[in-house]
Amino acid sequence: MTNFPHIVHRGGCHCGAVTFEAEGPAQLSVLDCNCSVCALVAYLHWYVPRAQFRLLTGADQLIEYRFLSGVAQHWFCRVCGIKSFYVPRSHPDQISVNVRALKPGTVTGMTVTPFDGRDWERARGTLSRDPH
Repeated sequence: MTNFPHIVHRGGCHCGAVTFEAEGPAQLSVLDCNCSVCALVAYLHWYVPRAQFRLLTGADQLIEYRFLSGVAQHWFCRVCGIKSFYVPRSHPDQISVNVRALKPGTVTGMTVTPFDGRDWERARGTLSRDPH
């Protein structure tokens, strides 16, 4: 893992029922996946070790959705429908945070890498096990 000063990023869903914080660098490395779910909601993945992610409010407002392999745990706010984070199939030991769900002010920049999630089986070999 790269050494970087950790800052706390805060975020959540649209209605505010679900809030979280995640520690990481100010300059983020994210994936832009084109799979059927991510493309529809413009999800930008920032992988965070579970120890650096904290759900602050709204655990009782989350509803889970699984599809295809059933491995990824997609969590949506049952009030507004926003998926601000989930447990990804590719990195089940981490949380994928949607950087679009982060509050402004802590992210100084992003490196965005396209990912061919439509052909996940072939493309998964290109994913780093430690995406930091």
